[in-house]
Amino acid sequence: MRMTNKIMQTNSLYNINQTKIQEDKYNTQMTSQSKITRPSDDPVVAIRALRLRSNVSTATQYYKKNTPDANQWLDVTAKSLDTITKVYTDLYKQVDTAVNKDYTASDINVLLTQIESYTNEVYATGNQDYAGRYIFTGYRTDTPLTLQKEQINSTDKTPDYTITENIKAAQLDSFSYTDYSVFDTVATASGADELDITNAQIHRIRLTYDSIKDTSIPSLTIMDKDGNDVTSTVLGASITIATSAQTAYQDMTNAENTDPVTTKAIFVPSTGELLLSSDIALKMSDTFTDGGQMSVTYEKNEWDVGDLNPQHYFRTEDNKTHIVYNADGNVDTQITYDVGYNQTIQVNTNAYEVFDPAVARDLDDLKKVAEDFTNIEKIRKDLEDELKGYVEGTANYKNCQTRLDAANKAYTYIRDAVSKRFGDQITRYQSYLDSTNVAITKNGTRSTRLELIGARLEEQMATFKELQEDNEGIDISEVAIQLTSAEMTYDAALMATSKIMQNNLMNYI
Repeated sequence: MRMTNKIMQTNSLYNINQTKIQEDKYNTQMTSQSKITRPSDDPVVAIRALRLRSNVSTATQYYKKNTPDANQWLDVTAKSLDTITKVYTDLYKQVDTAVNKDYTASDINVLLTQIESYTNEVYATGNQDYAGRYIFTGYRTDTPLTLQKEQINSTDKTPDYTITENIKAAQLDSFSYTDYSVFDTVATASGADELDITNAQIHRIRLTYDSIKDTSIPSLTIMDKDGNDVTSTVLGASITIATSAQTAYQDMTNAENTDPVTTKAIFVPSTGELLLSSDIALKMSDTFTDGGQMSVTYEKNEWDVGDLNPQHYFRTEDNKTHIVYNADGNVDTQITYDVGYNQTIQVNTNAYEVFDPAVARDLDDLKKVAEDFTNIEKIRKDLEDELKGYVEGTANYKNCQTRLDAANKAYTYIRDAVSKRFGDQITRYQSYLDSTNVAITKNGTRSTRLELIGARLEEQMATFKELQEDNEGIDISEVAIQLTSAEMTYDAALMATSKIMQNNLMNYI
């Protein structure tokens, strides 16, 4: 092939351009600190870069966003649980003090004021939120644990709910009732004697709420361990609705004092109690012991600010909108965060694990025995003062003494009931405290696990960044040498080309 000047010029320009391209390549790497600027520069590096960048981005999301957010949620929960622990401990101390039989009604009422304050603090803590999300209400993070003023309309009777409450064994209990109604009007009721004072141990199922609709009888369902409906067998009587709590207690007292016991089941809407004769209560207790289950369905449309929202605890149907919450009765919700590759962690603690609905009802029971104690103490004091005004041996003196004996009998029953009620409450508060400690342990375990995951994520992110740097990054010293070499090559190419191009065919003609 004949080599012409034109061919030599073309080849020289091509070679100069190639060396210039190399020089530009290394210069670009030096300025960008990256091996490639476009996929075509090195497809293998580009593919690996995409994969590694994705890994770094994911690890960064886990480590710098998801993990800190989950940790904050767990931290807020831990602080709230710590508060609840202190509250339950203080409640325990108060009722432990109140067991003392030397305490007067005034002393009991002072302690009761403190107990009420602590009880209110329990549910107030349940309304704790994190970044605008309530932390104890499961998926309903926009709904507080307790009903707020704006949620209640007493005129329209809303919320209007049908609640299906799964009964726990602890809700089947009993209390000592003393009928001292003979002194209801005046302490000087003529003819009152010790026979007018009756006492009985009344068994009941205490529902979560009081002030329940009295227009319909609650539906009770009892299932044995095999899932068979044994309601009629266990209950053995129709449920009747009482017009007042006192009437119901008196009826049940009379039933208990017959031989044999009269089988009865009385529902008291105002107090939210299903009173049971001892024979029914025994069958129900056996059912629980054998692994059976029990539920009560009732309606409620009268609410107070601070009442627990049943949506967080029970199957609840809104009778206005017909929306059903927790249709299957399951209120165990798990809010989980993705905190690693195929790793999730639960951050929430459910309300039922810590904020037992029975806490508020326990306060109602304590108030009831304290009220009876205050009343009978006053009645007894009035009769003692009256007795001082009579001459011993007179008819008035004997009549007053008879009434005072009746009051003393009622006082003895009620004073014992006060000590027992507060004594039983010690066990209850200890139970709530134990549940809280379990929740604290679970929350602490999640926090510890999250710390381990976070440490591992930090290592993974460092590893991915190192791999990314090795894949895309440059060795500055090596590139500097290559750039210098390319510059020298370029200069040499220009020099060689200039010499070649100085001569042409015309020089020899």
